[in-house]
Amino acid sequence: MSSDSTEIVGLHNLQPAEGSRKPRKRVGRGHGSGTGKTSGRGHKGAGSRSGSKDRTRFEGGQTPIQTRMGKQRGPNKKTSMPFERFRTETQPVNLDDIAERFEAGAEVTLEALKAKGLGQRKDVPVKVLARGEQLSVSLTVHAHGFSAAAREAIESAGGTAVVVEG
Repeated sequence: MSSDSTEIVGLHNLQPAEGSRKPRKRVGRGHGSGTGKTSGRGHKGAGSRSGSKDRTRFEGGQTPIQTRMGKQRGPNKKTSMPFERFRTETQPVNLDDIAERFEAGAEVTLEALKAKGLGQRKDVPVKVLARGEQLSVSLTVHAHGFSAAAREAIESAGGTAVVVEG
């Protein structure tokens, strides 16, 4: 390979494309420079002051987005900002609570749960969770949802887990 035909490209000879890099504008360097005295900021007004046009919030005089947005207080309110778009709300009922309130062979319906003080929030689906030790009594439990461990615990005790629609 001859040295005069093509040069090998390497870190030692990389250069930016012609005309892609301009020297920075040095403002405030005398009248003759064109950007002396007021340094290209004009006379008076907010734009001539230091700290003007903080680019992160400045929208050219248009009302900024943080002013246009509704002011919902608190980072953890459901209505404050739509961070949890696919959030579904359920009320938990634990197996240990069901076991201590119902007899063996009982039919555990949503109405029966409410009567015993469990799952009392209106129009909020009930989900059965598997907190507590193994279920020792056989129950037929009706609920909107079951955790996998809760379903397994109910069925291993000889009961059934019935999913209620709506």
